[in-house]
Amino acid sequence: MPENKFKIGITQGDTNGIGWEIILKALADPRMTELFTPVVYGSPKAAAYYRNTVAEIEAFSFNPVASAAEARRGKANLVACGETADIAPGKPTPEAGRAAVEALCAAMRDLKAGHLDALVTAPFDKETVQADDFRYTGHTEYLAAELEGEAMMILCSDVLRVGLVTKHIPVSEIARNITKERIVRDLGTLRRALIEDFGIVEPRIAVMEQEIIRPAIVEAFSKGVLAFGPFAADGLFAGGGYAKYDGILAMYHDQGLAPFKTLSPDGVNFTAGLAKVRTSPDHGTAYDIAGQDKADAQSMRSAIYAAIDIVEHRRAWTEWSRNPLQRAEREKGGRDISVKDLPQTERED
Repeated sequence: MPENKFKIGITQGDTNGIGWEIILKALADPRMTELFTPVVYGSPKAAAYYRNTVAEIEAFSFNPVASAAEARRGKANLVACGETADIAPGKPTPEAGRAAVEALCAAMRDLKAGHLDALVTAPFDKETVQADDFRYTGHTEYLAAELEGEAMMILCSDVLRVGLVTKHIPVSEIARNITKERIVRDLGTLRRALIEDFGIVEPRIAVMEQEIIRPAIVEAFSKGVLAFGPFAADGLFAGGGYAKYDGILAMYHDQGLAPFKTLSPDGVNFTAGLAKVRTSPDHGTAYDIAGQDKADAQSMRSAIYAAIDIVEHRRAWTEWSRNPLQRAEREKGGRDISVKDLPQTERED
């Protein structure tokens, strides 16, 4: 088992959904706290309620802490926040939405303060979280605003990585939100994520079908992005063509999500393009099975493992991309070394 060196925050999500059930099921395995230090943000009352609904959990308890800075290794830690007066499994309520937002905001404070290595979010309902101080259509948009970055939603698994140009917008608005400039930008973001977050040296990216795409692919290719296409969705996915590429750029949510979930039912949602790592299970609140001990925690486990892997890849990339020669020259007060300073060899025709 790898050394426990990561502190991962986990938010409770909607207290009336399956968030607590999959968190408890994932953390009940004692090997998890050997792999990383969990810091869960949520309601102790909700944790106790769902603990009593899950049959497979035996001896398990949380270590209460005020923040991630106090978290203990070898323990599942709990930051009390996002309390609710009533717990009503399966019912979308504003109170449950507010509890989800409070837990998310508490985790964000610790993430921005550097007390967490990554954040894993349990699902919330995009309607019930809406309030005067929270007008985001999803976690991705909130993270982009808080961390001030160009966030990209990437759905990932062992066999597939799909980035989305547009996310939570009506179908009628998709066309006007897809431009050549945006596709070129997102191809660059996806390429950087595949290199720095997934450890792929020079990724090949397939781009899915849309009229405006071809010029964007040509421009991105001229900038060093190995982009190919555009491809029709049926041929790329049904024919197995996706396996030839390290990543796929889809134009809108359902274009990428439907085939991804078919091929990777336990996949992960990763927010790329930000200074901090965030992942989540690739499913919603599942109100229809909440509180019934029917939720499968595998996607939550996958989200935790992915968060750890991405943090490791980013640290490795930072180490690999350092240039000790340039740094040494600057420290000596001399000029930087460039390619022209290196020994040259004649080209063979």
